[in-house]
Amino acid sequence: MAKDKLAFIDEDVANLKEQGLLINIRTMESPADAWMVVDGKHVLNLCTNNYLGLANDPRLKQAAIEAIKKWGVGPAAVRTIAGTQGLHLELERRMAAFKGVEDSLYVQSGFCANQAVIPALVGKEDCILSDRLNHASIIDGCRLSRAKILVYEHCDPEDAKRVIAENVGNYRRSLLITDGVFSMDGDVAPLDKLYEVTEKYGVMTMVDDAHGEGVLGQGKGIVAHFGLEGRFDVEMGTFSKAFGVVGGSLAGKKRIIDYIRQKARPFLFSSAVTPADTAACLAAVQVLEESTDLVDKLWDNTSYFKTGMKTLGFDTGHSETPITPVMLGEVSLAKRFSARLFDEGIFAMALGFPTVPLGKARIRVMVSASLSHDDLEVGLKAFEKIGKELGVI
Repeated sequence: MAKDKLAFIDEDVANLKEQGLLINIRTMESPADAWMVVDGKHVLNLCTNNYLGLANDPRLKQAAIEAIKKWGVGPAAVRTIAGTQGLHLELERRMAAFKGVEDSLYVQSGFCANQAVIPALVGKEDCILSDRLNHASIIDGCRLSRAKILVYEHCDPEDAKRVIAENVGNYRRSLLITDGVFSMDGDVAPLDKLYEVTEKYGVMTMVDDAHGEGVLGQGKGIVAHFGLEGRFDVEMGTFSKAFGVVGGSLAGKKRIIDYIRQKARPFLFSSAVTPADTAACLAAVQVLEESTDLVDKLWDNTSYFKTGMKTLGFDTGHSETPITPVMLGEVSLAKRFSARLFDEGIFAMALGFPTVPLGKARIRVMVSASLSHDDLEVGLKAFEKIGKELGVI
């Protein structure tokens, strides 16, 4: 009898179960909003990346409906052959203006954006300076480029300077990449100091602003937060978080964006984003162009919730943003805590290895502008009850 060629899968899954690392994927049964139906239960949403509450906004839904009526459901081609529609170009113009840069490119997702730009700018004769805690999509983009990856310590401009000074002279060209807001801890990269270092040594710059757009810089992102508009070479963004839709954006100097249009494989070989998604993204940009009310509410809610959690005695790490990690340590404890929260009507997932380092498991709370203070009080009371029950506080 032939050996079972897929036996390794069963062994791997068994190991994950034994270590408590098997992921439980819950099912959403209603739109992303302050309150949702998840696995058949009505729960308070403290889990999604819907920072501004736009995922179920009537203005975005109407824009998507109108786009389907006019443009159909899909372009049915890659952008470079027959897939570029007027909506795509309008979104690129509006995003460039919103970000205060010369040009932008619209691709299928934030993950695709990182895979598009990094291999286009550097190759096997080059080097990449990467923050130790950069997102998986950055790491994968770096690997695809075949450039030498040189890691500097997390949010440490002095270490970045050391790595650059010791290495960049040995390579054809170099690119520094950092997350703007780090999605697991909620801390912010010291972009101003990193920019000073890269300017001194002639290093290209890129920031992944997935968790900064719609949040920092009055909604314009981390580059605006530091007053560096137009000076960073490439800003990567996503429409799937604060904008509430889907899609990725690359914004920066026109010569770079034009070059990426010629070289980026996800742009060249994957079909264009649908009219409905594109129109909804445009509507989200317009909301942010017209007012900072949602951004202001997001930060008010963030302050309210974090103050409450700290008063209760929870460790929320070093977060400077609405991302609020509730540090618990062991993944088994984090999973028990998340399950008990769900029992109490609170949707907040546990995160463990490999998403975060071993021994640093947590509940990651994502604060949203869609929540009221009353909603947040419901969450705080549940955290207090379970924190006492499990001996965390």
